[in-house]
Amino acid sequence: MAARGTQGRTADTGGASVLTVGKPWIRGVLAGLLLAASLPPWGFWPLSFVGMALWVELLTESSYWRRAGLSALVSISWMGPATIWMVDLTVVGWPLAVLGFAAMHAVAGALVPPDGRRHTAFPAAFALAELLRWTWPFGGVPLATMAMAQVSGPLASAARVGGPLLLTALTAVGGVTLAAILAARLRPAAVGMGVLLVAWLAAIVAPGSEPIDVDGTPNDDALITVAAVQGGGPQNTRADVCEQRAVFERHLNTTRQQVSAPVDLVVWPEDVVHPSRDTAVTPTRCDQPLLTDSEARAALSNLARDLDTVLIVGFFERTADREANRNYAAVYDSSGVPVDTYDKVQLVPFGEYVPLRATAERFSDELPGRDVRAGPSDEPAVLDTPLGPLGVAISWEIFFDHRARSAVGDGEGRVLLNPTNGSSYWLTVVQTQQIASSRLRAIETDRWVVQAAPTGFSAVITPEGDVIERTGISESRVIQTTVELRHGDTLAVRLGAWPVAVAAALTLSLALGLGRVLTGSRPGRKL
Repeated sequence: MAARGTQGRTADTGGASVLTVGKPWIRGVLAGLLLAASLPPWGFWPLSFVGMALWVELLTESSYWRRAGLSALVSISWMGPATIWMVDLTVVGWPLAVLGFAAMHAVAGALVPPDGRRHTAFPAAFALAELLRWTWPFGGVPLATMAMAQVSGPLASAARVGGPLLLTALTAVGGVTLAAILAARLRPAAVGMGVLLVAWLAAIVAPGSEPIDVDGTPNDDALITVAAVQGGGPQNTRADVCEQRAVFERHLNTTRQQVSAPVDLVVWPEDVVHPSRDTAVTPTRCDQPLLTDSEARAALSNLARDLDTVLIVGFFERTADREANRNYAAVYDSSGVPVDTYDKVQLVPFGEYVPLRATAERFSDELPGRDVRAGPSDEPAVLDTPLGPLGVAISWEIFFDHRARSAVGDGEGRVLLNPTNGSSYWLTVVQTQQIASSRLRAIETDRWVVQAAPTGFSAVITPEGDVIERTGISESRVIQTTVELRHGDTLAVRLGAWPVAVAAALTLSLALGLGRVLTGSRPGRKL
């Protein structure tokens, strides 16, 4: 039997490390807090490597249950602060979500062998746990990810090769490498450094996109002028029929006052056009008449004509059968004619639709009374415009890499637009993480990203993931600048997450299988 240290830990080659000083539960909490601090809005990305290093050194515990418990503790200490904004929406739902995430990370931690194989198994197990969290249940919750933390770091360009899943795995590799260096384990340290270097070099030589004219001709000097409109107003509010006119007029007035002609494209936020039927009666509590459908559409047509521009606006209204809601983006050409729409596909669970409604309504009075009807998921996420196909990811969709692939790969979107609405959220945690996600999507797709929000944050982001301009919370402001239309796919767009997921599954399987082979080949000895 291999030598074991105190408290059920498996002995490992190498020297003592500062990462093993202190009680395991204290180190687990510290690891999680460091991971949270590496994320926006705090955003000190090197801390994610330290947190990962602490985590992997906790996995020397010989007991499956101890490894699972400590991993769950890391997860709770990470996801709790990083999703604290949920408390304002549902006091019950927030801890349930955090515990659900912790269960996934606990299983991943339990699967990692406590011996030297953990250096290989941990990044693979962590990546697979995160992939599960991003996709299940209810479509997944890709919030507070390590890929967001690393979007400001030197590994960010690797997302162009393998998307957020590769960046997530590389973050874990960085943690393993740091742990190995501090413990003087030369072989895993060298292997880890080699993996990080190869990923960095691959991102440099990987294929990307190229600038094109409106007619699709390659042209390095081709630019269009775009304006992202933020009407401003109070933050942490709820939808109110009496406020629909005020929200609409803030964006209409901001556009007329701050957008400078000539401008090729004007982008409004998600669902700031929320009209009532022309026959609707204004409630007595409202200070102004309701915004009617015909009034809103006429004003938008006039605005597009007056600016001689392509205008993209976010609508929210009842479906024709009156049984559900629609959340969609609409395009008006420069003559004021509506030419195309895109309906949101990836809906917010418990925000835009309610799974298990009968049960959920017992725990929250913030649930929507009527579900949003999702658009067709098998159609490209693009708007056909006079500027060519433009990719769209409405609000929550920007957190999902597959929606960006639908816009850019399937739909050949020339830019990626993110009309969004974070005016109902408490604090700025979601908004800053959304900026990080928009930066990730820009890098993955090699496209410019234009994000427009009614109360912040709005931003324009380069294909390298750099934010060239960003608004503040609640201010009335227009970001007007030039961007490129681009054509061509990165490896991340062409291949998606599957290559990294398969590699992670094979790596974990080999690490676990190697232990069984070695145990079987040496009777009487356990690793």
